[in-house]
Amino acid sequence: MANYQIKIMAKEIKNVEYGLEKIFEGAQDFLPLLGTDYVEFYVGNAKQSAHYYKTAFGFQSYAYAGLETGLKDRVSYVLKQDKIRLVLTTALTSDSPIGEHVKKHGDGVKVIALWVEDARKSFEETVKRGAKVYMEPVVEKDEHGEVVRAGIYTYGETVHMFVERKNYKGEFLPGFREWKSDYNPAQVGLKFIDHMVGNVGWNQMNATVKWYEDVMGFVNFLTFDDKQITTEYSALMSKVMSNGNGRIKFPINEPAEGKKKSQIEEYIDFYEGAGVQHLALATDDIIKTVADLKARGVEFLPPPPQAYYDDIPRRLGVHMDIMKEDIKELQRLSILVDADEEGYLLQIFTKPVEDRPTLFYEVIQRMGAKGFGAGNFKALFESIEREQALRGTL
Repeated sequence: MANYQIKIMAKEIKNVEYGLEKIFEGAQDFLPLLGTDYVEFYVGNAKQSAHYYKTAFGFQSYAYAGLETGLKDRVSYVLKQDKIRLVLTTALTSDSPIGEHVKKHGDGVKVIALWVEDARKSFEETVKRGAKVYMEPVVEKDEHGEVVRAGIYTYGETVHMFVERKNYKGEFLPGFREWKSDYNPAQVGLKFIDHMVGNVGWNQMNATVKWYEDVMGFVNFLTFDDKQITTEYSALMSKVMSNGNGRIKFPINEPAEGKKKSQIEEYIDFYEGAGVQHLALATDDIIKTVADLKARGVEFLPPPPQAYYDDIPRRLGVHMDIMKEDIKELQRLSILVDADEEGYLLQIFTKPVEDRPTLFYEVIQRMGAKGFGAGNFKALFESIEREQALRGTL
């Protein structure tokens, strides 16, 4: 594994350098994105899901819309932690498309909302470049001002919603009220969404990448093929897409041929199509964050073997001089470490957070590194395969 990781690290450094040049030179400016506004999940029971995210992940009650606010077909709970906003939405009627989405896919991400300066222009620019319309521009108003929203489809049934809130002084969106609760467990130090990963079907990655390039003006920041992301049993390919200012990053995965079923195939089978595989949530203190999450019952993938941690000083090289974390503490918590020319990063992955083996979370702390943990891929995917074997889906 050591030679494999050296090869991957060198490849990633080269790709990062090339990707950065490409972003600043080649990214188009017709779609300036200010950041991630919110992520909306369609779920079977939003009330219970909200309780889980508060209890397990330390999210706080923020806003609510439902029968009490005039909605008749759905209910939404909004949770917040630092800059992260999650919206959990459930159907209230049997004929709702929200319910049909959950029936087919299980709980999962429906909307990735992007904060923009001009939602109408963002919609017009992407639609004229080939985007499929999800929602025409809508102006929503209340006593705090107005928000303009418009949406387009991306891979599968996933949606990018453009949100313009420069004329709004309220907390979330018109139609929502403040959600007060006596139950708000302490936060765990999650700061913002570092990136979101999408899984697509066989031979769909390049088409999806081209869509992001042509429709959204994104560029390919990093590329990993099935020779880099492979184990004894399975393989996958991945390309990381980024907008011009680097605030939004969407890795796109597809399966590759292997002896057995890859994690991407497992996801596609159970989600019944393309969708968001995981959200990577950033922290400034991964040791404390992961310890808190484990104490609250969040389950993480099993640790790599002892040899992985013994090899960390060699793999980090000069970055060991600035590394603050104790390797034994990282091993105790099963946290992974990787490095590139800019620095190092620490990361860990949860098990799927629902019974279908689909959506999971990554916790990541960047100490200068701009990559995505390529040196950890082999250890990570072998860990995932051990879980697949237990489920009988490898």
